[in-house]
Amino acid sequence: MATFVLVPGAWLGAWAWEDTARELRERGHTVLATALTGLGERAGQATPETGLDTHVDDIVTFVEEHDLRDVTLVAHSYAAAPATGAAGRLGTRLARVVYVDSAPFAEGMRMLDLMSEAEAEILREQVAAEGDGWRLPMPAIDALGQVGDLDGLTEDRRELMRSRATPQPFRTYEQPLTAPVGPAPEVDRVLIACNEFKALLDAGVPMLAYLGRPPWRRVDLATGHWPMLSAPAELAKALDTAVS
Repeated sequence: MATFVLVPGAWLGAWAWEDTARELRERGHTVLATALTGLGERAGQATPETGLDTHVDDIVTFVEEHDLRDVTLVAHSYAAAPATGAAGRLGTRLARVVYVDSAPFAEGMRMLDLMSEAEAEILREQVAAEGDGWRLPMPAIDALGQVGDLDGLTEDRRELMRSRATPQPFRTYEQPLTAPVGPAPEVDRVLIACNEFKALLDAGVPMLAYLGRPPWRRVDLATGHWPMLSAPAELAKALDTAVS
């Protein structure tokens, strides 16, 4: 059986993993979900200085304080950035990294690098107007569909996101990932690709081509960008398969 550490993406907390965590525990795994500083259950800890380095430290500290070994680190969406940084520091504690609808970040890369300058400027304007100059509120659900695929999110799941989402400290998008970055060569690598990401991979986008070659293993899910909410049982099955 595996030891999972589940890390949520932007605007979300550990609560987002509840259904998937329960399914994994029923399969006999040890499962711990963690919220990152300023988000979800730790929203009250947000400050203008909360950045990507903060979230890397969060993951490393969580694993070390719980004295976890042979960890399967699962990162959804934005969490790929801090999880990649944490993977570079966890050494032999780390057995596997699973990127859920996401991919590793390179040293020096920022979340803002994933979008056009025009898109980044819209976010900066939103932060200035609605987030006191340092917080990024979660967009309206319809607008969120332009960021990620909403397939499978029922109205009650959408309402859950609306009601429990917390603003993202914007420095986490602005700050580049610093060395060391991982994982080490011997760490197992798994990609779980949902609908839109799967389409990009199948289209042969050159910058993603490495994800289709060893040592990477790929599992596809027929659902949208938030599978822990739209298809939690299917995601648990995919994670169970990844460690089997």
